[in-house]
Order: sequence, then structure tokens, then C-alpha cells
Amino acid sequence: MQHYFPTKDEMLLHAFAHVSSSIRSRIDERIRAGAEHRRPISRVLAEALAQFLPLDAERRAEYRVSRAFAGRALDSPALAEIDAATARARLDELAQAVRNGKECGEVAEEVDPRPAAVRLASVTEGLALQVYRAPGELDETALAIIEAELAVVFTGECRQYAPRAARAGR
Repeated sequence: MQHYFPTKDEMLLHAFAHVSSSIRSRIDERIRAGAEHRRPISRVLAEALAQFLPLDAERRAEYRVSRAFAGRALDSPALAEIDAATARARLDELAQAVRNGKECGEVAEEVDPRPAAVRLASVTEGLALQVYRAPGELDETALAIIEAELAVVFTGECRQYAPRAARAGR
């Protein structure tokens, strides 16, 4: 291993990058399918957030890598910087989803995207820990909680996907 990764930090960084790429690929596929099938942003977001929950063997392994990386980042400024940048990017993407929801009518105009994104990220991260600690016991509950949190933010229906007659009558 030391031939490929001279330090434990480099090995963790490589594993974290691989995990992040895998999660990103699954999320991108859900976004693509959501657009293709004209699903509401809230539905696509629920599917995307579920990718961070350790609901199967692959995601449990990814969660362990992410936790190990975050733990090591507490003592490594270089890894802490990457961890913080990753978290900021996730919040930025969630906030953009909320802004997109505002544009199409799924989110009320008065909703502030950044606090909504922080709330959704916080709930998802907390759920991930609870699901990890109780494999198989909280899967449906965790998904229902994500749906409930999204329902607080995404209270409307997307005008973009409304039937033509409904759009014409507006």
C-alpha cells in the first residue's frame, strides 16, 4: 500500500474521492432520469439525498470511508479544507435546487435557499448516522423523514410540468 499511498492521509483522500465520485454518479443519474421523466424537483431531491444514507452494502462502505475521512480531517488541515469544500459544494447544490424550485413554483418565494439547504443537509447527515447504527431498522423511517423535510420546503407544484391546459389558463 505504501508504494501507492505514502501516507494514510493520501490513502484516505483517494478513497474519499472515489466514494464522492460514485455518489455523484448516482445522483447525476437520478437528475437525468428526473428531467427525462418530468419529475418534480422535490422527488428528484429525495432520491438524491437517499444516496447519502447507508441503506445497502455499497452505501454503508461509502459511509464508513466518509466518516473515516471526516474524522481524520479533524487533525489534518489539508483534509479539513477538502472536507469543508465538499460540504460547501453540497450546500450550494441543495440551495440551487431550492432556487430552481422557486422558479418552477414548487417552493414559495419567501423561502431562503441557504437555510433550507443547511436544514436538508443536516437532517440527511443525522439520519445517515442513525441508519448506520441500526442497519435495516430505520430505512423506511429515514426515507419518510427526508420526504417530510422536503415537504416543508417544497410546498407547491411545478408549473413547468403542469398540463398544457392548466398553463394556458394562467
